[in-house]
Amino acid sequence: MSVEIDIAGLPPERIVFGPSPLAELGAMLHVLAEPGHHPGLHGWATATAAGLRPDLADRLTEADFLWRSARSDLLLPAVPRATLAEDLDDLDRMDDEQFVSAAFEVTCSSSYERPVPSPLVDAEQRARVRELSAARGPRQAQFTDRMLENPGALRAWLRRLLEDCDEAFFADNWQRVRVQLAADARHKAELLRRHGLAEALAAVSTAVSVSEDGTRLVFDKLSNGRGAAPRDGITFVPTAFGWPHLIVLHRPGWRPMVQYPVAAPELPRGPALQLVQQRMEALAHPVRMRLCRTLARGPHTTGELATAFDLTPPEVSRHVAVMKKAGLLTTRRRGRYVLHQLDLPIVARLGSDFLETVLR
Repeated sequence: MSVEIDIAGLPPERIVFGPSPLAELGAMLHVLAEPGHHPGLHGWATATAAGLRPDLADRLTEADFLWRSARSDLLLPAVPRATLAEDLDDLDRMDDEQFVSAAFEVTCSSSYERPVPSPLVDAEQRARVRELSAARGPRQAQFTDRMLENPGALRAWLRRLLEDCDEAFFADNWQRVRVQLAADARHKAELLRRHGLAEALAAVSTAVSVSEDGTRLVFDKLSNGRGAAPRDGITFVPTAFGWPHLIVLHRPGWRPMVQYPVAAPELPRGPALQLVQQRMEALAHPVRMRLCRTLARGPHTTGELATAFDLTPPEVSRHVAVMKKAGLLTTRRRGRYVLHQLDLPIVARLGSDFLETVLR
């Protein structure tokens, strides 16, 4: 399985490396929402969360669907700016339909490779995002209704939220990492100029390569996807807070963007487990491997998983039961929905290679 970006005929100078303040803020918000994805940043996440004003922490919880399970396309600018304010200004220039469509392209999507109508104008898409939101709880459902009913007000609210994050924690952390990120981007750009695309990609990640005929970028991920780079190119954005995620934005009509980690902190050591063999056997099935990728990013219902992977609900339930018996999943009930999620601390003990693969 892989995500591929068609770059046939694209001049090398249109392959750009550069840091993005908004993308790095998105990575930090994801760490705060899902610290289990980032064992090496537990200390940072705990200290930062403890220092948030209660009102800001509350608003972050209200909007966290934009960065918890997956990163909203809104937080992945294909043309990075020098400052967060400039990145946010670019968001302000989007029309409402484009903005709302990008905001909701965050979970269990089975249609990312083809254009779909905006929920603002299409009743089927509007019903879909409301159903997904309802499974996450009443606060997200209310947030979704606000975005659908008054996108202008919600957009202004979201910008104020990100600006408050800048004041509360992002600005100081950005000052600390931006030099490292800029240096990494310059290094990759120099590799591209001097030694070619294959060597530059090898330095980005072992999960990234160029096809033998040189016409496609290939990203080794537990998902399939296809996209094409427009004439204005493709952007690679380094992140200090993003490991182990390798994010590939290939939204139809958008310039592709790749966010790659510049460091891989060590995972904490865990005790040996008697259930290792059972867990490895449970994970060996290719369907369960694919389910793990989604369940690692956040809680999902069997219905959502069935839709996303073109399976029947009973098929998904059988696979979920195997993983639950092996102690790999946590489950909780929210109203009439039962949500399953991969137990990341348990998976981390099985091996960092597997964890990095499902979180890539």
